Amino acid sequence: MSDDTTDTTDTTDPTGHDGEERTDRTVLSGHEVEAELLADWRILFSTLHGRFETGDFATGVKLVEAIGAAAEEMDHHPDVDLTYPRVDVRLTSHDVGGVTMRDVRLARTITDLAGRLGATARPDEVSVLEIGLDTWDFAEVRPFWAALLGYEGEDGDDELVDPDGTMPTIWAQHADRHDRPQQRWHLDLRVPPEVAERRVRQALEAGGTLVSDERAPAFWVLADAQGNQACITTWLGRGIA
Repeated sequence: MSDDTTDTTDTTDPTGHDGEERTDRTVLSGHEVEAELLADWRILFSTLHGRFETGDFATGVKLVEAIGAAAEEMDHHPDVDLTYPRVDVRLTSHDVGGVTMRDVRLARTITDLAGRLGATARPDEVSVLEIGLDTWDFAEVRPFWAALLGYEGEDGDDELVDPDGTMPTIWAQHADRHDRPQQRWHLDLRVPPEVAERRVRQALEAGGTLVSDERAPAFWVLADAQGNQACITTWLGRGIA
């Protein structure tokens, strides 16, 4: 998990929105993140995501080591996954619950480090999977799912999260009371805005149907040939991200 409990200095950034003073603790909206022109990164929920193809494991190790050194120097620490062909990086400021200029600065540094090592950014490949539970009383079933999966959540919240940050978040969607629901779960896949319509099109070409695009580009509801539904979602048309 990221460790962002140390750097709390409020450094003024005059580019804040609506004339407000932006500091290193200011949570940025999706539009504000886009305005920073981070071509190699995408904001999904409250986190910046980057993927860098290294081509081999040794280059990946070098990139992770360089990221670690930069993170220590900046006193701001990302989550990093190393696999044979790539390095995945996630940046967020846990002390304020979102993306701040601290993350933006480290993202730019990581982009530069990756470029020096010849790694290729693939922002079109990042995504976040969530699982939605149709329920008329989440409080009734939340303890079961929390115990079963080892997830955490505050009383009154409509979601459960993996404390290690590696498994999909489970969130509750209100449904009318029913004896035997036709579908208890559905998948939500958060993708970058420029990827969403292509992913929807690919799903339709694979035999799916479009159930609703009424709330697009916030989300599209799709169904497979048997009626099982899933959603493609983006940060557009929502709150911060």
